[in-house]
Amino acid sequence: MSDYRNRTYAEIAVGETVTVAHVVTVTDVEALALAVGRIEAFHLEGGKTSHDGLAAQGAAAVALIAGVLSRRLPGPGSRIVGTRFEYAGTINVGDVLSVTVTATARQDDTHTIEFACRCENQRGEVLATGAAHVMAATERITYSNLATPEQILRRNDGFAPIFAACESLPAVTCAIVHPCDRDSLLGAVEAARIGLIVPVLVGPAARIRAVAKAEGVDLSPYRLVSTEHSHAAAAAAVAMACDGEVEALMKGSLHTDELMSAVMATAAGLRTDRRISHVFILDVPSYPRLLMITDAAINIAPDLADKADICRNAIDLAHVLGLAEPRVAILSAVETVNPHIASTVDAAALCKMAERGQIVGGIIDGPLGFDNAISADAARIKHIESPVAGRADILLVPDIESGNMLAKQLQYLAGAGSAGIVLGARVPIVLTSRADSVRDRLASTAVLKLLAHRRRERSAASLAQPQ
Repeated sequence: MSDYRNRTYAEIAVGETVTVAHVVTVTDVEALALAVGRIEAFHLEGGKTSHDGLAAQGAAAVALIAGVLSRRLPGPGSRIVGTRFEYAGTINVGDVLSVTVTATARQDDTHTIEFACRCENQRGEVLATGAAHVMAATERITYSNLATPEQILRRNDGFAPIFAACESLPAVTCAIVHPCDRDSLLGAVEAARIGLIVPVLVGPAARIRAVAKAEGVDLSPYRLVSTEHSHAAAAAAVAMACDGEVEALMKGSLHTDELMSAVMATAAGLRTDRRISHVFILDVPSYPRLLMITDAAINIAPDLADKADICRNAIDLAHVLGLAEPRVAILSAVETVNPHIASTVDAAALCKMAERGQIVGGIIDGPLGFDNAISADAARIKHIESPVAGRADILLVPDIESGNMLAKQLQYLAGAGSAGIVLGARVPIVLTSRADSVRDRLASTAVLKLLAHRRRERSAASLAQPQ
């Protein structure tokens, strides 16, 4: 780290200035929201502070300005004794913010210097202006290894490319099934506000309006399809998807099995010839790429044929997310085929299926333990030579229990962000959870949007082919 050496009061002349640039990260946004305290989670729009979130934006500007004053000019030993600022605009993850402080006046009796302060982004948009009064040190102070403490909420911003890919695409119509609680309704409204979806609210109208009234939400921009209860809401939403009225579904406050029963109904559901499965997309702080885990939510004990489709679904999703040839690790407890461990036998069969062209689009290997699937060091120590080991993009788990526990361990012990999507149906489906953060909900919706647009492209290509 850099050494930090102060400038004494006597050394600083009026007109002296310094500028420092900083790239905004997800950690900055989340940490500032926590620091401000009163900011609602719904002020975070996929990595942005909203127009309503000026508390967080003000904290961002003040924190950056205070850092420049405390570290650079005057630097160590100084003390900020007063500030006045005005704020404007919004701050997005990835923005390059420039903070400039300029000495404008000196007060000899208190060794106080007034600094004009300005914060702007890479487009020259002014986010904060004002002044700070700083009591400067009168003696030389230097200290080393001044570092920002590590925070557990710091993570790779793996979801940022997904949000970025959505920006140029129009919103997709999405039925929100039974949005009769705060989280499911506000999540849908927030996704609509940032252009991910055009929500169609399906459920008991009186209950939905009551939630909206309690939360101060204006429902007038959105279509509301009234149903008697949650079962009817699921059936109505599935029917709308079958008829092409909506391009995707999102679970509200009903049980997952209610929605999925309607989706998988033989006569009027959304089934295709592909097995329906779920994928968790995890942004793990210590892993250099997104990590997909399948299936941790729908298929309880998949057989070989089920696993083949689960694998195909995950590979198709990886392609939509920009991975041309994803690496698939088929997990088990051991790395060798053992006739007494069914998952190792299935892994070997899946690898042979891929070799014979029955599963295409990815690089598949297994059986692999979790350690050598994600750690090149573990694979090397165990003398495993594999194009997948240590670099897996997709983890295909043996059953729902192992997958669910693995995904939740990464979320709650490793601080992973999590998006989830149901694949293999005629439309993409998001199964939200009340425990999901706002950013995770929005990430799931962003994935849904990309999948819906890929479906549009395929439909258009199919219609364009000569009959």
